[in-house]
Amino acid sequence: VGFVSEDEYLEIQGITREQSGDYECSASNDVAAPVVRRVKVTVNYPPYISEAKGTGVPVGQKGTLQCEASAVPSAEFQWYKDDKRLVEGKKGVKVENRPFLSKLIFFNVSEHDYGNYTCVASNKLGHTNASITLFEVKTTALTPWKGPGAVSEVNNGTSRRAGCIWLLPLLVLHLLLKF
Repeated sequence: VGFVSEDEYLEIQGITREQSGDYECSASNDVAAPVVRRVKVTVNYPPYISEAKGTGVPVGQKGTLQCEASAVPSAEFQWYKDDKRLVEGKKGVKVENRPFLSKLIFFNVSEHDYGNYTCVASNKLGHTNASITLFEVKTTALTPWKGPGAVSEVNNGTSRRAGCIWLLPLLVLHLLLKF
C-alpha cells in the first residue's frame, strides 16, 4: 500500500511497526527530469515475545528452552529461575543470545533443573517476559536382559521375568501341522 502526497512532506499519523520500510519520494517539474530519492523508515518498538514454549527432557539428556522476541532496537535477553538470574557459565548450562532469539541450553538435565524459567526481553523502550517450563519425560528404554517377548513386572523394587520363549516353538508346530 503506497502513500501519496502532493505536499513537500509525507506525514504518517499513528505509524505502526508494519509500516517500516523503504519509501520513495519523486519530485518533478516542467524544466528537468524527475528526481527520485529513497528513504528508509524504521519504527522503534518495545519487545514482544512471539514464541516461548516448554519442553520435556529425560534426566541425563540435553535440553533447550527457546524464547523468541521481536523488537527494534533488538531485545536483550535474561533468564531467571525462582527469581534468581541465571548467569553465563553456570555448570552444565549455556545461554545463546541472538538479536531475536535466546536459548537456554542444559547439557545434562538433572532433577534439580526441572521447573519454571522466566525469559525477559528488553530494550530501551520497554520489556516483557514469558514463563517457560522444563519438565521431565520418562524414557522406556530396553535394558540388555529385556527384549522382544520378555515381560517384566516391577513390585516394590523387585522384578520378575517371565519369558515367552515357549511361544515360538508352539507357532512353528502349529504351522507344520497345518501343512
